[in-house]
Amino acid sequence: MENIWHKSYDPDVPRFTEYPETTLPRILEQNARKVPHNIALEFFGRKITYIRLWEDVLRMANGLKDLGVREGTRIAIMLPNCPQCVIAYYASLWLGAVVTMTNPLYVERELHHHWSDSEVEFLFVLDHLYPRAAKVAPETSIRKIVTTSIREYLPFPLKMLYPLKARFKRLFTAVPFDGAGILDFARLIGENEPLPVPCGATPDGVALLQYTGGTTGTAKGAMLTHRNVVANVRQLVCWFPVLQQGRERFLAVLPFFHVFGLTVSLNLATYTGSAVIIMPRFDPDQLIKTIEKTKPTIFPGVPAIYTALMAHPRIDSFDLSSIRFCVTGSAPMPVEVLRKFEKKTGSIIVEGYGLSECSPVTHVNPIHGVRKPGSIGIPLPDTLARIVDAQTGSKEMPPGEVGELVVRGPQVMRGYWKRDQENLETIRDGWLHTGDLATMDENGYFFIVDRKKDLIISRGYNIYPREVEEVLYEHPAIHDAAAIGVPDAKRGEAVKVFIVPATGASLGEEEILRWCRERLAPYKVPKTIEIRESLPKTLVGKVLRRELRNG
Repeated sequence: MENIWHKSYDPDVPRFTEYPETTLPRILEQNARKVPHNIALEFFGRKITYIRLWEDVLRMANGLKDLGVREGTRIAIMLPNCPQCVIAYYASLWLGAVVTMTNPLYVERELHHHWSDSEVEFLFVLDHLYPRAAKVAPETSIRKIVTTSIREYLPFPLKMLYPLKARFKRLFTAVPFDGAGILDFARLIGENEPLPVPCGATPDGVALLQYTGGTTGTAKGAMLTHRNVVANVRQLVCWFPVLQQGRERFLAVLPFFHVFGLTVSLNLATYTGSAVIIMPRFDPDQLIKTIEKTKPTIFPGVPAIYTALMAHPRIDSFDLSSIRFCVTGSAPMPVEVLRKFEKKTGSIIVEGYGLSECSPVTHVNPIHGVRKPGSIGIPLPDTLARIVDAQTGSKEMPPGEVGELVVRGPQVMRGYWKRDQENLETIRDGWLHTGDLATMDENGYFFIVDRKKDLIISRGYNIYPREVEEVLYEHPAIHDAAAIGVPDAKRGEAVKVFIVPATGASLGEEEILRWCRERLAPYKVPKTIEIRESLPKTLVGKVLRRELRNG
């Protein structure tokens, strides 16, 4: 069966899909006019309509404009999923600023690279994360920090019942609001009127610097334009004709700082005028209660989340039947988990594939039609995909043969921020080389075979072995080190490291763990440590990770 999607994207031929000439914040503005009283956000019971959200976005945009935010200004958002994150995101984009979403779990060394490389000038941060950010900010271009508390958008009486531990922690955080460098989110909203402010965003302007690791493990910013992200959202709308405009309820448990969560949980919901049920973090107990109480219809997730729900001891006592369909990616979906989840909820789970460089979705299984277990599906409308030889990238491989997956489409990034040489290597003749090894069957369905980049995916988070290894190499008692991903029932994959101690050195597991905890985000810290006398290597000194995986 010929797969017509492969031929659907080319600058010189008509496309299957029409793409609106607009920007991300314009979409929110339009919905504030068309469906002003539709619920845009739900946060622990508090409901915010589209018109109220838009007014708060305008208030924040006016405040940021007065502070000097202009087109091209880089703004970091270091917040969990919460209304403030959404407001900061759209207000920044409205002014034409470039947003870089920052993982709140990052430690100081990771923050320093992220913010220094992107040349961030403004930062939105949660109050109890402020001390960590404050240590890094003086070494970067950051000149204004806006802090906020989860408590500020909680409904009454939850606001008053906000955990005492968290409230006391905020009291002793001692954020020095000086009216100049350190500002309060609520005050910025309260001091400004929702007055019209010129929109600085343009379709071809960069909306996001979405940081991703490369083959070397060095994080680099993928420049995603408004056109890229809007196109990807439009592609998803066309792919899922079951989406009901203005009537869906998206469950946002995937973090917005991850491009999958940002596009599929927030941007897609906003595009359709639907509600976003916001959860700040993944907790199986809280999640299962939230589903039963709030009745979401769309549930984007990663395999580890569905696995955790199916393993919940009280799963059979909860009603999850409101869920109509789910989109999953980031890691292979266990077939048995998929079947159990679909039987429990009556929903459909479709597996897909994407990467930060593509806004991120390129492939999805059809929601109506053949879904192949283990397959990432077929390319989205107007997306070309093919398998080429992994050595040169110039020879197209026949069906069933392993090669590198390359893609082309309107969602592909402009390029990496300040990485001219890597841009030449990654985007060749308009084709993005993903670095992932895959096959395509005779029906046009794609299957990821291996990760050319040795990427480790734990609970949906990307972990690059090199960044773990570099931390280990800094330890004076470690001579050699390698990191791999190993199967883990809860996380999908967990980090395992192999250590070769320096000559005469005495090294214990607890010391290694303590060293890593101080220098890595929690999800990157090794779960297993193996001490060895040597590591298997090629003649040119490259570690043979496959031998390590095979034991």
